[in-house]
Amino acid sequence: MNNLKVFVFSILFLLHALLVKADEGMWLPNLISKLNYADMQRLGCKLTPEEIYSINHSSIKDAIFQLVNETNGELVGFCTGEIVSKQGLMFTNHHCAYDAIAKLSTLEHDYLSNGFWAKNYAEELPTDIFASRIVRIEDVTERVLENVKDDMKEEERKKLIRKAIEKIESEAKENTHYQAKVKSVFSGNEYYLFVFEVFKDVRLVGAPPSSIGKFGGDTDNWMWPRHTGDFAVLRVYVSPDGKPAKYSKENKPYEPIYHLPVSIKGVKPNDFTMIMGYPGQTERYLTASGMEYKRDVYNPTLINLVGKKLDVWKKYMDSSKEIQLAMASNYAALANGYKLWQGEVLTLKKTDAIYKRSKYDEQLENWIKDGKIEKYGNLIQEYKEAYKNMSEPIKHLIYVSFCLLQGSSQIMSIQPFLALEPLLKNKKDNEKAIQETIKDLKEKAKELFKNYYANIDKEVFKIMLLTYINDIPKEQQLTFFTNDLMKNYKGKTIEQKIESFLDQIYTKSIFTDKQRMDKFLENPSEAILAKDPLIIFQKSLLGEYQFKLIPAYQQANSKFNTLDRKYFKAIKEFDPNRILYPDANSTLRLTYGTVQPYKPKDAVYYNYITYLDGVIEKWDDTHPEFKVHPKLIELYNKKDFGRYADETGKLPLAFISNNDITGGNSGSPILNANGELIGIAFDGNWDWLCSNFIYNKDLQRTINVDSRYVLWVIDKFAGATNIINELTIQ
Repeated sequence: MNNLKVFVFSILFLLHALLVKADEGMWLPNLISKLNYADMQRLGCKLTPEEIYSINHSSIKDAIFQLVNETNGELVGFCTGEIVSKQGLMFTNHHCAYDAIAKLSTLEHDYLSNGFWAKNYAEELPTDIFASRIVRIEDVTERVLENVKDDMKEEERKKLIRKAIEKIESEAKENTHYQAKVKSVFSGNEYYLFVFEVFKDVRLVGAPPSSIGKFGGDTDNWMWPRHTGDFAVLRVYVSPDGKPAKYSKENKPYEPIYHLPVSIKGVKPNDFTMIMGYPGQTERYLTASGMEYKRDVYNPTLINLVGKKLDVWKKYMDSSKEIQLAMASNYAALANGYKLWQGEVLTLKKTDAIYKRSKYDEQLENWIKDGKIEKYGNLIQEYKEAYKNMSEPIKHLIYVSFCLLQGSSQIMSIQPFLALEPLLKNKKDNEKAIQETIKDLKEKAKELFKNYYANIDKEVFKIMLLTYINDIPKEQQLTFFTNDLMKNYKGKTIEQKIESFLDQIYTKSIFTDKQRMDKFLENPSEAILAKDPLIIFQKSLLGEYQFKLIPAYQQANSKFNTLDRKYFKAIKEFDPNRILYPDANSTLRLTYGTVQPYKPKDAVYYNYITYLDGVIEKWDDTHPEFKVHPKLIELYNKKDFGRYADETGKLPLAFISNNDITGGNSGSPILNANGELIGIAFDGNWDWLCSNFIYNKDLQRTINVDSRYVLWVIDKFAGATNIINELTIQ
């Protein structure tokens, strides 16, 4: 490459780096003083880095919590919440608390439909939500990679890294109640230690009815303009001595290190905004071939399968209030992903996202060819081949996982019951162990049949089985379909054989009928487990799944570890002035920007703010997603907005900013230049739903429910002045 080309590329990417710093990026907050603070000041930030993130003094990071679920002993983050009072009060999104609200709801006390507001601590309801707070973040790259060499085999590298991480995590937790996790960024080129504490008693304090908290439903999901009051109120509790503890009546409200003041001053275009939270997963450094793989293979596979399941669920939910309440949370979660995957495909097809990334790939490839080929090889071409080789294994893996192992909701619940098999072989010697196992299984059985409808499960399973048979070529299908199904079940056609198979499952399996399960647990028998048709089916799948499909996928996927590490080294050398931010990985991040309107297409302009007027305009009693609560209509007609109205006398509801967020940021606080809460982030926008892969400052927007609307609903609509009185309102 000649010197002129080098100069041109350097200038282009220096300009790109400056643009990136303005709005793009989910940054580690411990690095902002070094990387971002000057740019944040330029945009209007009035906080110091120490006021945002400090390990020596109270700071904003101490008010930012991750909402987590415990699954099989593992903590899985799913949303963000922020502490807003000295008594551990926490704001988050309604859709983040939706599962907890649904579980607490009954036909007699339908908190999803009617809302819930506790008047005092005694009325607050326990949930299964946990919440964690970051204590400190530390760069441990040198320690983790101390003995790692570039020419090591992948397995040897992983072993050394795993050993170093275990030591670092163990040291961080020693003699404390803290937990610790080392996470890699930039595909294993850097490592950071996150030390955190987990609070296991989180209670529901308040939630608006779904006609507010979920207004617009799936129709408005990912859309702007938006009129959803997507918020809920929780409280963190601790033991009497102030330590994190499981639920107990003796626990007391958490006294936070820091809580956020709430601003009702409002926002206007170009105001500085900052969001801190726990974004889930992004893939911002995908090559163009990776984005094409998402568009053409991965997403369409999920869309096809998930859509079929949702159609069945929706049919039954529309027919019964009981079923609707029972399945509401699962449906909402799956429907959210379904629309996101559709939006990603659409934006990748209709925008210039892939073209822009392909031009970058081309420039990098030309730079490598001009003197770096020995070091980086044919990197971009290798990516193309790797994604091509990945397509078939991943598609089959998804089909088996979703259509077969999750075709019935009961299949994945089988594993704990298999622990009985070896014990029952010799009942006399294992009597005590059997009793303990049965006690545990009885608790699991309660959950297994909670909100379970065998007829719905059967219909979904049938559709999933037939979809697998019709979509996966016969020569690739698992032997259950090419052998067992053909030999062991009656019928002339495939559909008849499937019906015969399902009849066995739903008339004989202990996992599809509570009475059969209860009878079994009272008198457990090895023979019953051995003959159970759902267990037989699951076992027939797992062998091929574990020893055929998984290895095929792992072989295809294994090349990406090396390619990704090499890629990050290449782009750092190619463009040394570019400041890179790591992909989101469910760890605490900071993103900053400004309040901004946008123009998505020709002759269309979207203002930066919406008002309660829009709810009334969308009001439609014939559409379940657009019904409006009578009291809200009454307050609107009276224009009873109190101190929460803006200077025009209208009640602001939501606003947009160009902050860079993704899933997991739901519930995150959006703060003004002084660090005051001006809203709660809850969504992205349809016009740039490929934001997990590439940022676009002109089209990508974060949708936030305005703090003024949140407080108005709590105060005027709910009359929950006990909550208002706890807040520090500016």
